[in-house]
Amino acid sequence: MGTVETTAETDRTSAFEVLLRPLLDGAFGLAMTMTRNRADAEDAVQEAALRAFRAFDSFERGTNFKAWFYRILTNCVYARHRSAKRRPDAVELDDASELYLFRQTRAMGLHERSNDPARLLMSRIDAETVVEAIAAIPEEYRIVASLYFLEDCSYQEIADAVGCPVGTVRSRLHRGRRMLQRMLWAIARDEGILTELDEENVTT
Repeated sequence: MGTVETTAETDRTSAFEVLLRPLLDGAFGLAMTMTRNRADAEDAVQEAALRAFRAFDSFERGTNFKAWFYRILTNCVYARHRSAKRRPDAVELDDASELYLFRQTRAMGLHERSNDPARLLMSRIDAETVVEAIAAIPEEYRIVASLYFLEDCSYQEIADAVGCPVGTVRSRLHRGRRMLQRMLWAIARDEGILTELDEENVTT
Protein backbone atom coordinates (compact mmCIF):
# COMPACT_ATOMS: atom_id res chain seq x y z
CA MET A 1 0.00 0.00 0.00
CA GLY A 2 2.80 2.34 0.94
CA THR A 3 4.55 1.66 -2.37
CA VAL A 4 1.41 2.50 -4.33
CA GLU A 5 1.01 5.80 -2.45
CA THR A 6 4.68 6.67 -2.98
CA THR A 7 4.42 5.95 -6.71
CA ALA A 8 1.27 8.04 -7.01
CA GLU A 9 2.91 10.96 -5.20
CA THR A 10 5.99 10.68 -7.41
CA ASP A 11 3.82 10.72 -10.53
CA ARG A 12 1.91 13.74 -9.19
CA THR A 13 5.16 15.61 -8.51
CA SER A 14 6.57 14.77 -11.93
CA ALA A 15 3.39 15.87 -13.70
CA PHE A 16 3.44 19.16 -11.79
CA GLU A 17 7.10 19.85 -12.57
CA VAL A 18 6.61 19.13 -16.27
CA LEU A 19 3.90 21.79 -16.42
CA LEU A 20 5.60 24.33 -14.15
CA ARG A 21 9.19 24.25 -15.37
CA PRO A 22 8.61 25.96 -18.77
CA LEU A 23 6.77 28.80 -17.01
CA LEU A 24 9.34 29.72 -14.36
CA ASP A 25 11.39 32.23 -16.35
CA GLY A 26 8.29 34.01 -17.57
CA ALA A 27 6.72 33.89 -14.11
CA PHE A 28 9.79 35.50 -12.57
CA GLY A 29 9.82 38.19 -15.24
CA LEU A 30 6.15 38.86 -14.61
CA ALA A 31 6.68 39.00 -10.85
CA MET A 32 9.61 41.39 -11.33
CA THR A 33 7.45 43.69 -13.40
CA MET A 34 4.66 43.54 -10.84
CA THR A 35 6.78 43.98 -7.70
CA ARG A 36 9.75 45.90 -9.12
CA ASN A 37 11.96 44.11 -6.59
CA ARG A 38 14.04 40.98 -7.23
CA ALA A 39 13.72 39.54 -3.73
CA ASP A 40 9.96 40.10 -3.67
CA ALA A 41 9.65 38.56 -7.13
CA GLU A 42 11.63 35.46 -6.13
CA ASP A 43 9.58 35.06 -2.96
CA ALA A 44 6.31 35.47 -4.87
CA VAL A 45 7.23 32.84 -7.46
CA GLN A 46 8.38 30.39 -4.80
CA GLU A 47 5.21 30.94 -2.77
CA ALA A 48 3.05 30.57 -5.89
CA ALA A 49 4.82 27.34 -6.84
CA LEU A 50 4.24 25.93 -3.36
CA ARG A 51 0.57 26.93 -3.35
CA ALA A 52 0.10 25.52 -6.83
CA PHE A 53 1.67 22.21 -5.86
CA ARG A 54 -0.53 21.92 -2.79
CA ALA A 55 -3.62 22.69 -4.89
CA PHE A 56 -2.54 20.62 -7.90
CA ASP A 57 -5.21 17.99 -7.29
CA SER A 58 -7.83 20.69 -7.91
CA PHE A 59 -6.31 21.59 -11.29
CA GLU A 60 -8.35 20.13 -14.13
CA ARG A 61 -5.94 18.26 -16.37
CA GLY A 62 -6.07 19.36 -19.98
CA THR A 63 -7.05 22.93 -19.16
CA ASN A 64 -4.78 25.98 -19.25
CA PHE A 65 -2.13 25.43 -16.58
CA LYS A 66 -0.37 28.68 -17.43
CA ALA A 67 -3.45 30.80 -16.72
CA TRP A 68 -4.15 28.75 -13.58
CA PHE A 69 -0.63 29.24 -12.23
CA TYR A 70 -0.48 32.93 -13.15
CA ARG A 71 -3.75 33.45 -11.26
CA ILE A 72 -2.06 31.99 -8.17
CA LEU A 73 1.02 34.13 -8.77
CA THR A 74 -0.93 37.39 -9.09
CA ASN A 75 -2.87 36.50 -5.93
CA CYS A 76 0.43 35.93 -4.10
CA VAL A 77 1.72 39.33 -5.16
CA TYR A 78 -1.50 41.04 -4.07
CA ALA A 79 -1.44 39.20 -0.75
CA ARG A 80 2.18 40.19 -0.07
CA HIS A 81 1.34 43.83 -0.75
CA ARG A 82 -1.64 43.70 1.59
CA SER A 83 0.26 41.94 4.37
CA ALA A 84 3.08 44.47 4.12
CA LYS A 85 0.48 47.25 4.18
CA ARG A 86 2.06 48.96 1.25
CA ARG A 87 1.04 49.78 -2.27
CA PRO A 88 3.19 50.14 -5.41
CA ASP A 89 4.35 53.67 -5.99
CA ALA A 90 1.68 55.59 -7.86
CA VAL A 91 2.83 56.84 -11.22
CA GLU A 92 0.88 59.68 -12.73
CA LEU A 93 0.95 59.27 -16.47
CA ASP A 94 -1.02 61.27 -18.97
CA ASP A 95 -2.74 59.13 -21.58
CA ALA A 96 -1.54 59.53 -25.11
CA SER A 97 -4.16 60.15 -27.76
CA GLU A 98 -5.67 57.15 -29.51
CA LEU A 99 -3.37 57.51 -32.52
CA TYR A 100 -0.35 58.96 -30.74
CA LEU A 101 2.33 56.75 -32.30
CA PHE A 102 0.58 56.78 -35.67
CA ARG A 103 0.69 60.57 -35.81
CA GLN A 104 4.24 60.83 -34.50
CA THR A 105 5.66 58.26 -36.90
CA ARG A 106 3.73 59.77 -39.83
CA ALA A 107 5.20 63.19 -39.04
CA MET A 108 8.67 61.61 -39.27
CA GLY A 109 7.91 60.08 -42.64
CA LEU A 110 8.22 56.53 -41.34
CA HIS A 111 4.97 55.47 -43.01
CA GLU A 112 6.75 55.64 -46.35
CA ARG A 113 9.36 53.15 -45.14
CA SER A 114 7.26 50.58 -43.33
CA ASN A 115 3.75 49.14 -43.25
CA ASP A 116 4.10 49.04 -39.47
CA PRO A 117 6.07 52.14 -38.42
CA ALA A 118 5.29 51.66 -34.73
CA ARG A 119 6.87 48.20 -34.83
CA LEU A 120 9.85 49.65 -36.72
CA LEU A 121 10.32 52.15 -33.93
CA MET A 122 9.84 49.62 -31.13
CA SER A 123 12.31 47.21 -32.74
CA ARG A 124 15.06 49.73 -31.98
CA ILE A 125 14.26 49.74 -28.25
CA ASP A 126 15.78 46.86 -26.30
CA ALA A 127 13.51 44.45 -24.44
CA GLU A 128 14.84 45.46 -21.02
CA THR A 129 13.83 49.05 -21.63
CA VAL A 130 10.34 47.98 -22.68
CA VAL A 131 10.06 45.92 -19.48
CA GLU A 132 11.11 48.94 -17.43
CA ALA A 133 8.51 51.09 -19.18
CA ILE A 134 5.79 48.56 -18.44
CA ALA A 135 6.93 48.40 -14.81
CA ALA A 136 6.44 52.16 -14.48
CA ILE A 137 2.72 52.24 -15.26
CA PRO A 138 0.12 51.79 -12.47
CA GLU A 139 -0.38 48.25 -11.20
CA GLU A 140 -3.84 47.50 -12.62
CA TYR A 141 -2.54 48.30 -16.12
CA ARG A 142 0.96 46.94 -15.50
CA ILE A 143 -0.22 43.39 -14.83
CA VAL A 144 -2.36 43.02 -17.95
CA ALA A 145 0.32 44.74 -20.07
CA SER A 146 2.96 42.36 -18.73
CA LEU A 147 0.86 39.31 -19.49
CA TYR A 148 -0.04 40.58 -22.96
CA PHE A 149 3.24 42.06 -24.20
CA LEU A 150 5.81 39.98 -22.30
CA GLU A 151 4.06 36.64 -21.90
CA ASP A 152 1.99 36.75 -25.11
CA CYS A 153 -1.16 35.73 -23.24
CA SER A 154 -4.55 35.94 -24.90
CA TYR A 155 -7.31 38.15 -23.49
CA GLN A 156 -9.00 35.08 -22.03
CA GLU A 157 -5.78 33.83 -20.44
CA ILE A 158 -5.22 37.24 -18.87
CA ALA A 159 -8.82 37.32 -17.62
CA ASP A 160 -8.35 33.87 -16.07
CA ALA A 161 -5.03 34.86 -14.49
CA VAL A 162 -6.21 38.17 -13.08
CA GLY A 163 -9.72 37.05 -12.23
CA CYS A 164 -11.73 39.64 -14.12
CA PRO A 165 -13.96 39.72 -17.24
CA VAL A 166 -12.38 39.85 -20.70
CA GLY A 167 -13.98 43.25 -21.21
CA THR A 168 -12.07 44.61 -18.21
CA VAL A 169 -8.84 43.19 -19.62
CA ARG A 170 -9.47 44.93 -22.93
CA SER A 171 -10.20 48.22 -21.17
CA ARG A 172 -7.09 48.08 -18.98
CA LEU A 173 -4.88 47.00 -21.85
CA HIS A 174 -6.25 49.80 -24.02
CA ARG A 175 -5.36 52.42 -21.43
CA GLY A 176 -2.04 50.80 -20.58
CA ARG A 177 -1.05 50.74 -24.26
CA ARG A 178 -1.77 54.45 -24.56
CA MET A 179 0.45 55.17 -21.54
CA LEU A 180 3.23 53.05 -23.01
CA GLN A 181 3.05 54.83 -26.36
CA ARG A 182 3.96 58.15 -24.81
CA MET A 183 6.67 56.63 -22.61
CA LEU A 184 8.33 54.63 -25.38
CA TRP A 185 8.27 57.58 -27.77
CA ALA A 186 10.04 59.67 -25.10
CA ILE A 187 12.60 56.88 -24.59
CA ALA A 188 13.24 56.66 -28.34
CA ARG A 189 13.74 60.43 -28.41
CA ASP A 190 16.04 60.53 -25.37
CA GLU A 191 18.17 57.61 -26.57
CA GLY A 192 18.68 59.12 -30.01
CA ILE A 193 16.66 56.47 -31.81
CA LEU A 194 14.44 59.07 -33.45
CA THR A 195 17.47 60.93 -34.73
CA GLU A 196 18.89 57.72 -36.20
CA LEU A 197 15.63 56.89 -37.92
CA ASP A 198 15.31 60.42 -39.26
CA GLU A 199 18.85 60.30 -40.69
CA GLU A 200 18.16 56.89 -42.26
CA ASN A 201 14.97 58.28 -43.77
CA VAL A 202 16.90 61.11 -45.42
CA THR A 203 19.49 58.79 -46.94
CA THR A 204 17.03 56.24 -48.29
